[in-house]
Amino acid sequence: MSDMSGNAAHRGEDRIRHSAVSDRDGSTRDDRLYELAARITERDRAICRLLFEHRVLTTFQIAEVGFNSLRKAQERLSLLYALEVVDRFRRRSWSGTGPFHFTLGRAGATVVAAERGIPISELGWQRATTTALATSGQLAHLVGCNGVFTSLIAAARNLPDASLDEWWSARRCAAAWGDAVRPDGYGVYVEGDVRLPFLLEYDTGSETLSRLEAKLLGYAALARAVEHPTWVCFCFLTPAREASARSVLIHPEVPVATAVVGLDAGPSGPVWLAIGDVAPRLRLIDLGHPGRALGQHARSRN
Repeated sequence: MSDMSGNAAHRGEDRIRHSAVSDRDGSTRDDRLYELAARITERDRAICRLLFEHRVLTTFQIAEVGFNSLRKAQERLSLLYALEVVDRFRRRSWSGTGPFHFTLGRAGATVVAAERGIPISELGWQRATTTALATSGQLAHLVGCNGVFTSLIAAARNLPDASLDEWWSARRCAAAWGDAVRPDGYGVYVEGDVRLPFLLEYDTGSETLSRLEAKLLGYAALARAVEHPTWVCFCFLTPAREASARSVLIHPEVPVATAVVGLDAGPSGPVWLAIGDVAPRLRLIDLGHPGRALGQHARSRN
């Protein structure tokens, strides 16, 4: 994925050094910024960009994106936390303490702002906003959605000629398409010469089936506006919820595929079933052209 490439390598280093001199708040802060400029790596910068765009990632998700082991990720993230590049929190659950969740820290926001050539005040980052995620009711949904994309990146890292070329957050989708549709993300997954763009809907079971069905009207409008269909991929947490939803996720202009995803069933694997298909379940990249699903809708009406 482009966020882990070298495209932005070292571009912001001089700006980080400059910010330490021109935005002086005290010797301790300046010393930290000088240390940051000397110690931060391109992978660290990529983590900063991901956290700015996607708001929160767990240790495991960050390991999927850019490390060869969970232990290496834990060690590096501990250092980045000490440098205030990232913030972190844990939630308690009935089963005990959950994993660390990481958000962008002030020093990390400085990195992102420096790469963009703007003051941190113009970045739109506020620590209060990121720390509010710790108690947000949307945290599980956001982490689950991000986990779909980090899992795709992890799968691509283990395959030749594979990559996740695009990963848009819900905020970026909203900026692009306004109120027409509000997907949880947009991606382009690539293996070899095959590119598969898709819109993601990550379902936690909190919405009614009628609400899921109504979303297809917006996706149909989007398909007409851009003059081509795009797969809308619904991820569910249980087979029962998926089965119920498939009965309403039918629209002649919207190609829909569904899957139940989890630790043992990653989104890159053979878990996807297009509406209109009975079997077998397919890998994401093997869903094919979305027009085939629309053809099935047409044949089913005849």
